Amino acid sequence: MTLDSVVPLLQTPDRLETLLKAIPPEPGVYLMRDRLDQILYIGKSKTLRSRVRSYFRPSQPLSPRIALMVQQVADIEFIVTDSEAEALALESNLIKQHQPHFNVLLKDDKKYPYLCITWSEDYPRLFITRKRRMGHSQDRYYGPYVDTGLLRQTLGLVQRLFPLRQRRQPLFKDRPCLNYDLGRCPGVCQQRISPEDYHRTVAKAAMVFQGRTQELEALIQQHMAKAAAALNFEQAAQFRDQLRGLQHLGAQQKVALPDDTVSQDAIALAADEIHACVQIFQIRAGRLVGRLGFVADAQAETPGSLLQRVLEEHYAQVDPVEIPGEILVQHGLPETEILGQYLSQRRGRKVEIVVPQRQGKAELVALVERNAGYELARTQQAADRQAQSLQDLAEILDLPDLPRRIEGYDISHSQGSDAVASQVVFVDGLPAKQHYRRYKIKDPTVTAGHSDDFASMAEVIGRRFRRHSLAKAQGRELRPQGDRSPSLLRPDADLADWPDLVMIDGGKGQLSAVVAVLKELNLLEDLRVVSLAKKREEIFLPGQSQPLVTAPEQPGVQLLRRLRDESHRFAVSFHRQKRSDRLRRSRLDEIPGLGHTRQKELLGHFRSIDYIRLASPDQLATVPGIGPKLAQQIYEYFHPQPSPDG
Repeated sequence: MTLDSVVPLLQTPDRLETLLKAIPPEPGVYLMRDRLDQILYIGKSKTLRSRVRSYFRPSQPLSPRIALMVQQVADIEFIVTDSEAEALALESNLIKQHQPHFNVLLKDDKKYPYLCITWSEDYPRLFITRKRRMGHSQDRYYGPYVDTGLLRQTLGLVQRLFPLRQRRQPLFKDRPCLNYDLGRCPGVCQQRISPEDYHRTVAKAAMVFQGRTQELEALIQQHMAKAAAALNFEQAAQFRDQLRGLQHLGAQQKVALPDDTVSQDAIALAADEIHACVQIFQIRAGRLVGRLGFVADAQAETPGSLLQRVLEEHYAQVDPVEIPGEILVQHGLPETEILGQYLSQRRGRKVEIVVPQRQGKAELVALVERNAGYELARTQQAADRQAQSLQDLAEILDLPDLPRRIEGYDISHSQGSDAVASQVVFVDGLPAKQHYRRYKIKDPTVTAGHSDDFASMAEVIGRRFRRHSLAKAQGRELRPQGDRSPSLLRPDADLADWPDLVMIDGGKGQLSAVVAVLKELNLLEDLRVVSLAKKREEIFLPGQSQPLVTAPEQPGVQLLRRLRDESHRFAVSFHRQKRSDRLRRSRLDEIPGLGHTRQKELLGHFRSIDYIRLASPDQLATVPGIGPKLAQQIYEYFHPQPSPDG
């Protein structure tokens, strides 16, 4: 069957009815695909047949988003599970894997930070990050936290209370740094503590971010009593200081409930037509121990569906001990029973999900909703500023529509050496780092002592848009039609990165070089390109000798300046990295038999050439790929023997 013969199910009622009858009335997960076999939507249900059929009933009211999705469904798959809880877990895993466009996905806009513990390492690190990478399944992310200041305060206190690893890389090779002498680090760099003992210390620190401070206080109190009974008063004093620090941390919490045995989560949202800001208050032993924030697309689903998606994603990533016995929700959830069963199985005890009616609990949910409203107001202000910048830029450049995707390019080098270029992308006025690209300049005339920014910029633009030029020659559409979201796959999805505007860092010279290469590619009439000169923040257009009349503080000009500064930063950082790699390897290149791979092994093991120079032949031979003979050659290179005539 060819793609042309595959049509949406709504256009083939007989095939739709056959598919629906084949779906069993059992719990499970369903996957809806388009005519290109791409997954549009993944859902779960305790009765698959009824749920899937509900999408295609004419009398069933659907949101505009889901109605658009149903029009594109060309096939339906299903996976039967033994229980509703298994269906929820499977759905969560499949959504993470495939990221379907029509599922309610939380936006990772770096607005709120996480606390990361790298359990995948022998000596885990604790640090704050706004990038939630799941490269190692063992690593644990706590958050995202709304109160960044309190998170930094808490981490600082934890690092003072517990002797933890302070640096990503060792400061010295043969001795610990000052943190060891101050008692703030157990000498991880010199392995003066075993990984097992260090893991136990980190586990105690993690209890603070799990909201289990009461358990931790009781544990430390026991250790303090044992140390005092053994007349180890110095260690008992250390436990006492840790206990006081934890009690001070608890006293800083802004919300306290009269019942100090209560452990519950309260979730609420505030939304407008576009944005939805969701917050979770974590109450443990009557105290607020965490305030988490999430951002989602308000057009995606109903408030109850949004709350359910947040709860599913949040609790899928926490340890079972962190799941409370009661969850207070602002709105009723579409599948409260399934979620409650799933959480009860994970926790090992019953978990209740309730919409509170009594005064005390209802007031707590109202408090969460009020805080979510404040976050929504800040989000709206930021969105208004971005919309104003895009509108102003469209007016300055006389664009037919708001420039959704803008690309910025810059060149960086040191008098021609290590020449590189950057491609930075802003989507809807915000950096989209997943689309950033770096280029190494391949022009053989650009060498140390001879630079040519014009030729370098022309080379980069030519490499960036060459496939679009070929597509145009084949008669394909350069600009995707309709919804330009990269998640919606279409026959020309490989061209979905076509920009609405290209900005070149430089003046008329750089712009002229880019115009020349775009003419060669036959794309000049299709692509809008401008340059931004640094001296007076002047905007130049192709074919015009004078810059546009603008003010430096105009919102549109400021947007281009942010794009220019980001492209410059990205290019310079890549240039420095490339130059540093060259300088680090320059001396090693002179050693016969030491190729690029072995150089990487040496530098990865010893961290710097200085440490390689200080190493003995036996130490060098322990590096993978470096045998005794080559180790001796490396040692003799750094320790040449004087000649007999010398």
